[in-house]
Amino acid sequence: MRDIDRIVEGLVRSGAPFDRDSLQRHGRTIRADVAPLASDDAVEQAVDAIVGLGPIERLLSEDDITDVLVNGPSEIWVDRAGVLQRVDIRFRDDDDIVAMVRRVISPLGLRLDRAEPAVDARLPDGSRLHAVIPPASVTGPIVAIRRFRPSIASIDDLVRNGGVDQAMAADLQAAVAERRNILVSGPTGAGKTTLLNILCAQIDPAERVVTIEDAAELQLSGHAVRLETRRANVEGAGDVTMRDLVRHALRLRPDRIVVGEVRGAEALDMVQALNTGHSGSMSTIHANGPSEALVRLASLASMAPDRVPHDALTDLVRSAIDLVVEVARREGTRRVTGVHGTDDFVFASR
Repeated sequence: MRDIDRIVEGLVRSGAPFDRDSLQRHGRTIRADVAPLASDDAVEQAVDAIVGLGPIERLLSEDDITDVLVNGPSEIWVDRAGVLQRVDIRFRDDDDIVAMVRRVISPLGLRLDRAEPAVDARLPDGSRLHAVIPPASVTGPIVAIRRFRPSIASIDDLVRNGGVDQAMAADLQAAVAERRNILVSGPTGAGKTTLLNILCAQIDPAERVVTIEDAAELQLSGHAVRLETRRANVEGAGDVTMRDLVRHALRLRPDRIVVGEVRGAEALDMVQALNTGHSGSMSTIHANGPSEALVRLASLASMAPDRVPHDALTDLVRSAIDLVVEVARREGTRRVTGVHGTDDFVFASR
């Protein structure tokens, strides 16, 4: 048995409270008895195996790591400063990975098993965890963790970090002040949520803002109300969708609505809301460019069961969105690459 396993077994049997400080204190005592040659690091790893993310816990404390990707017990990658790198860390086996995921999602009322082989969860620090296990995954348990990084907190920080030039920054600040409806567009990992946080920081704290997210990541000060989706429980009840939350938001007397990411039928409710007086609202969308963002928004709106003609949808989108802000990831750096008025784009006709 490994030293770490001996310490874990001793901690479990000790009856120590399952909080990190208590486990660390008891762990040092147990190490002296069952693994006297083990280092202090072994105690930390044992505690991580009980209340944390196991061997990958330490990766989440490194500032330059944005993503941790587990492709199996012995294949773990990180996105470090925009570059994917394989790290020399491993889990014992597939069951160890699944146990780690279940440990962190259990307090959230979520499950992961053959009946529910995928889970999406928000960790206590705001990071997002997505896991897929067999039968949905062919190769074994897969885990992806996207870290929450609050380090860039203002538009001035973004300018200093080279994420936007001064002229674009001024345009964005003016757009928020003028209550323009803004759609942030870009691929995965381009910094859409980070930019949305920065734009929200420009909102007058006296304004009432309702945020709607799959996993709450936005950090707003001032008069903010935060809504988050919920998956159905084991009985199949209690599901709260993005579309539900957009409709609830309209009844909460918002000055502005911020949708963390639009990705489904809620797009129709959102563009309708933006056309009925909720100016200054914002959202993000996955797209390869600004014109594609508008086309995708109309396409997502068409997924709603409401029968809205294509031409009417495109008119709704065009009148709802004032600006598309394009972000991209180049050479490991996330940048704002363009600020576009929606009048610049033409929808393809059917």
